[in-house]
Amino acid sequence: MKFIFAAVIFIHGLIHFMGFAKAFNYGEINQLMIPVSRTIGALWLLTGFLFVITAMLFFMKKDNWGMVAAVAVVISEVVIIMSWKDARFGTIPNVLILAAAFFSFTAVRFENTFRADVQQQFLSNNSLPASLLTEADLQPLPAPVQRYLHYTGVVNKPKVKNVRIVFEGQMRSRGKDWFKFRSVQYNFLDEPARLFFIKGKMFGVTVPGYHHYLQQKAVMDIRLFGLFGIVKMDGEEMNKTETVTFFNDMCLMAPATLIDKRIRWEAIDDTKSKAIFTNGNISITAILYFNEKGQLINFTSDDRYDVNEKLWIPFSTLVHEYKKFENHNLLYKGDAVWHYPEGEFVYGKFLLKDIEYNGNEFKN
Repeated sequence: MKFIFAAVIFIHGLIHFMGFAKAFNYGEINQLMIPVSRTIGALWLLTGFLFVITAMLFFMKKDNWGMVAAVAVVISEVVIIMSWKDARFGTIPNVLILAAAFFSFTAVRFENTFRADVQQQFLSNNSLPASLLTEADLQPLPAPVQRYLHYTGVVNKPKVKNVRIVFEGQMRSRGKDWFKFRSVQYNFLDEPARLFFIKGKMFGVTVPGYHHYLQQKAVMDIRLFGLFGIVKMDGEEMNKTETVTFFNDMCLMAPATLIDKRIRWEAIDDTKSKAIFTNGNISITAILYFNEKGQLINFTSDDRYDVNEKLWIPFSTLVHEYKKFENHNLLYKGDAVWHYPEGEFVYGKFLLKDIEYNGNEFKN
């Protein structure tokens, strides 16, 4: 679809060069019977270049392609009307391109809400001290958690105030097919905030969604073209569920944050530890499982709400592979799993593509 649409824009642009050629007598242009002045011919040329640029910007996934397309369509329609008898069919691709540009604009506007929230958090959520995590910081933690922090390589490195995480993968609901996604998220640790923007591919169409967890309140907002609401959920169940997800991110994506005073640790044995994480008036419980290498291999909690089934369902994150990112050994491949009474159901496959700690500006 992407290639076809870019090709349509590009070819539509090339056709506009015929109006320029007609005006300046470059060859026989029999398709245009009505005379074209040089001034109008220059507009045909300009429009052709604008459509070619639009095709390039669209193909490169630049957000401003829709703005250039809208300008091109307006000029194009003016010159088409002036040669209506010969060029009227050019209105059809113009309408298609303008509609696509409009929906691109609404999607970008929706995503800009996410950008603005991230930028606001950079301004207001940055009071944690910039100090190193030391061996002494680890002493109150259960032994397997200490080994995990050593394995990940966070000791004697800066403590984490915020983290940017980029995932690619697949997701699904029960009874539905997998769809591919790419997500960008920012987590802030001073006043816990998780801002997660996802773009899923369904039937060749990008469907954006924004999950934001701020001031102990969570909202999931999914919109077709960033305009038409598909799912919007909030409430106490979502608040607690996103608190679990936030703590899950701390454990797997930002292990240096596990020395947080909001976590109460309870030792179980040499391979398991229990954690109770509290954010304001919300407390959640999780069990962390470790192997002999010191890797965190599973995270389980009973405090997540399945919004599709409308039930509290045991949840786990199963880690398949670790990889070095920013001199840290972190989850590379993992599965998100619901544990239904009838059996396990993997609903998400995650592949970590990029991670950055303690940034100070928005990056996509």
